[in-house]
Amino acid sequence: MSAALLLALALMQHEHHQMTPPPPVEQAAPVDPHAGHQMPPPPAPVDPHAGHSMPPVSPGTVGVAPPPPTDHAAERFYPASDMARARAVLRQEHGGESYWMVLGDQAERRARKGPDASAFEGEGWFGDDFGKWVVKARGEHVDGHGWESAELQALHARPIGPYFDLEAGLRVDLEPKGRTYATLGVEGLAPYWIETKAAAFLSDRGDLSARVEASHDLRLTTRLILQSKVETNLAEDGSDAELGLRLRYEIRREFAPYVGVLRHRTFGEAADLARAVGERTGETSVVFGVRAWF
Repeated sequence: MSAALLLALALMQHEHHQMTPPPPVEQAAPVDPHAGHQMPPPPAPVDPHAGHSMPPVSPGTVGVAPPPPTDHAAERFYPASDMARARAVLRQEHGGESYWMVLGDQAERRARKGPDASAFEGEGWFGDDFGKWVVKARGEHVDGHGWESAELQALHARPIGPYFDLEAGLRVDLEPKGRTYATLGVEGLAPYWIETKAAAFLSDRGDLSARVEASHDLRLTTRLILQSKVETNLAEDGSDAELGLRLRYEIRREFAPYVGVLRHRTFGEAADLARAVGERTGETSVVFGVRAWF
């Protein structure tokens, strides 16, 4: 066999052999230049109040304004009387001055079955945020029968919270019987914008009575307001209740004519006396009048 034939057979035999792939080459992990180094922790944020001594806050004082300071640094350099006058001027320029107002809440004519009537109710006050003097007046005159009721109150009011005043003073009934009462009550704004008044009266004869009023203004437009009002008078000789709806239109904020309907009802001994003389214990009136203030 020739040498060329032997070389060809050897090459063919080598092609049929399975070649084993070489093992993969492992790559070394990258070296961390900070390996073995201890990193310091990040610095803590600086507290702007560090070193300040904060007074403890009790749960009952949350949301309550702190009292005004009594240690005035300026008095170290200027007379205390001069600084007191300066603080009074500053307080007045920032809302601490006195105010006054006269409100005629009701001046109306009541048309009903039987004799018609005229009625009024209003008040005026003068004072500031720390107290005010209040004068209240109300009454009803029945055609052909004269004054059915007329009263005058002189009160002093002091705030007992953000929305309520405590009122104390005297009430004088001019009609139908002249009588004087010691008066104690509260007046203010209840939740849901309900104007609330409650007062107790002790007469010079020892009779105790009370009155509770609540009213709410529903703004239908910027000038058209529907007022709902309920009033209850409680006394030893009977009680009465009155519910009214008045729709007023503010031609100006200070002047608003209105129309409405009023329902009045007596209870207890007062109702028994009305029945005894042939009068009704309840009546409905159509009212029209004006509300004004300045």
